[in-house]
Amino acid sequence: MHETPEDMRALQELLDRSYAGAGSHLRSITTPERRVSAKELVRELTGMCLLVVATVTADCRPIAGPLDGIFYRGAFHFGTAPDSVRYRHLLKRPQVSATHLPREEFAVNVHGRAVGVEIEGGFRETLLEVYVPRYGADWEKFLDSGPVYMRIEAERMFSFRMRNPD
Repeated sequence: MHETPEDMRALQELLDRSYAGAGSHLRSITTPERRVSAKELVRELTGMCLLVVATVTADCRPIAGPLDGIFYRGAFHFGTAPDSVRYRHLLKRPQVSATHLPREEFAVNVHGRAVGVEIEGGFRETLLEVYVPRYGADWEKFLDSGPVYMRIEAERMFSFRMRNPD
């Protein structure tokens, strides 16, 4: 866990504000007992989080695809190639939606803006902690080869957990 107390407070406020503004259909499914607190969310979102990230084309068509990401300092971060279509979309239209859905009983949806982040300090260390054990020591060379990383500055975030009926 890399979140500061301020990160945790801001994340809980975001979750609460998002839920308060949600429509009746979403609230009928994500009932209060199915919501996930910031504390639970941070505990759940460790390591690599497979995201489906949606961007928008110039003619307003959505395009979604999988990316591996991490949850760091209360926000999803993901990497891509600087010459990718997705990155070009995000440079022109930074609005983004992402979903982490590792199983039917747990989901996180986030909507906001993608902003570039530098690969340095604690963020770089966290990337190495997550990906070197997964992909091997050569992953650090990949990291130094020029991928770009973005953070989703969330305007809305919804979390869901189907509790065990026991």
